[in-house]
Amino acid sequence: MTTQTQLPIPPHFATQRVGEVWRVPYQERAVQAKAWAKQQGLQPAAKDQTRICLMAIDVQNTFCIRDFELFVGGRSGNGAVEDNRRLCEFIYRNLDVITEIAPTMDTHTAMQIFHPSFWVNGAGDHPAPMTMISLSEVQQGIWQVNPAIAYSLTQGNYMLLERFALHYTQRLSDNGKYPLTIWPYHAMLGGIGHALVSAVEEACFFHAIARDSQTNFEIKGGNPLTENYSVLRPEVLDNPDGHPIAQKNTHLIQKLLEFDAVIIAGQAKSHCLAWTVDDLLSEIQAQDPSLAKKVYLLEDCTSPVVVPGVVDFTEQANAAFQRFADAGMHVVKSTEPIALRNHY
Repeated sequence: MTTQTQLPIPPHFATQRVGEVWRVPYQERAVQAKAWAKQQGLQPAAKDQTRICLMAIDVQNTFCIRDFELFVGGRSGNGAVEDNRRLCEFIYRNLDVITEIAPTMDTHTAMQIFHPSFWVNGAGDHPAPMTMISLSEVQQGIWQVNPAIAYSLTQGNYMLLERFALHYTQRLSDNGKYPLTIWPYHAMLGGIGHALVSAVEEACFFHAIARDSQTNFEIKGGNPLTENYSVLRPEVLDNPDGHPIAQKNTHLIQKLLEFDAVIIAGQAKSHCLAWTVDDLLSEIQAQDPSLAKKVYLLEDCTSPVVVPGVVDFTEQANAAFQRFADAGMHVVKSTEPIALRNHY
């Protein structure tokens, strides 16, 4: 990105609190945001000649606060906290040029195909978090659908659920996706983990008031029968009979591509962010490969899933980012001022 003057960071931002959960004082911040907009000469977002969307992927407590369910520490052990500090600073420094902020919200309930309660082994035990269930293990009956949940998910039709589980793992295998991963219960609807990180929520709210631009929240992940790493489409779209169980987020895809630039940050680099970018790239390549140059990936505002001694997706995440760059997307740092390299 080329040289452009950046704004100062408003005095209310407290870097030491990025890794904590607290209540945003909305009315106080609203008054400050209006005063800040006047002081800095900010115009309403509707007047932007160059329209820029910042997509913040799953910047939620469940992934970003230490001791929550799926803290994304990366190899440093403190990845998501540092990522969010930089993300907040990026928002404040670029309040005048970010037209819209679109946070995605991973949203789950207890009985979903990637949670322990969905599966049992021959002894009736549930899989431990971070277990990977392969197609062959489902075919051999090593892992089976928990009969007790059929009441809640398929009106008691256990055979239908069993058949779907086999179909689901087959689809993942056929499409070259990650094996089905059993995650800890996380991003639970109604729970504290589901909420945006307080400091990021505050930055989004401050932007909304300062620029008169509604924050565009995108909910994903509520379908109990499929993983939904990407906000643009679930992992599996059909049932064994070929009937749809879910669909692509066509509206969001089109909306993103209408912006002059889309800047993407959030968690995790190896999963929800990578899959979202991958789906966006697929849509771009189907429409016009040159649109890839609209996309900017903030490499210092995202970290991969790393559980020391269990799993490390760093290499897969880096390979994905290299593939995105090779396709024409820009991999940049949040400290670089926003000024588009390309003219639209």
